[in-house]
Amino acid sequence: MRVVIVYESLYGNTHLVAQKVAEGINLRAEAVVVPVNEATPDVLEGVDLLVVGGPTHMHGLSTARTREMAESDAEAHDRPLDPDAESEGLREWLHNLEAGNGRRAAAFDTRFDGPAGFTGRASRGIARRLRHHAFEVVAEPESFLVDKENHLAPGEADRAREWADRLI
Repeated sequence: MRVVIVYESLYGNTHLVAQKVAEGINLRAEAVVVPVNEATPDVLEGVDLLVVGGPTHMHGLSTARTREMAESDAEAHDRPLDPDAESEGLREWLHNLEAGNGRRAAAFDTRFDGPAGFTGRASRGIARRLRHHAFEVVAEPESFLVDKENHLAPGEADRAREWADRLI
């Protein structure tokens, strides 16, 4: 089974979750982790399971404006950005995604720890867009939590590996 994990990450948390998901999948299948700007049709060719993850911004998927705001915030607080942070976002990538033709997919996000009604969940929008492009979403969209200092919350990396095991 060939699995491709596509992610958008600004502060590195979603990138870390994507890597942990790959670790879980690689116990039983072949998974590769690809930033959204490298997720070309050639990379997705022959994929059996597409896993897509991104950060939650203002209750949903990032936009060009929310990515700019995150970059400004990182600069103001001297926080490093993920090396792939300046690429296009998932919203744009998903808009141009080729039809899945019934292939399997799953969605995850990273978001602040709090009620989903307050923080929002990008994973729901990702899953909806995957379905729109004729992918079969095989798991409920999942959220991995980030603390107020913008670090992955304790236990979330392990939970990402466990979630991945349920996708195979």
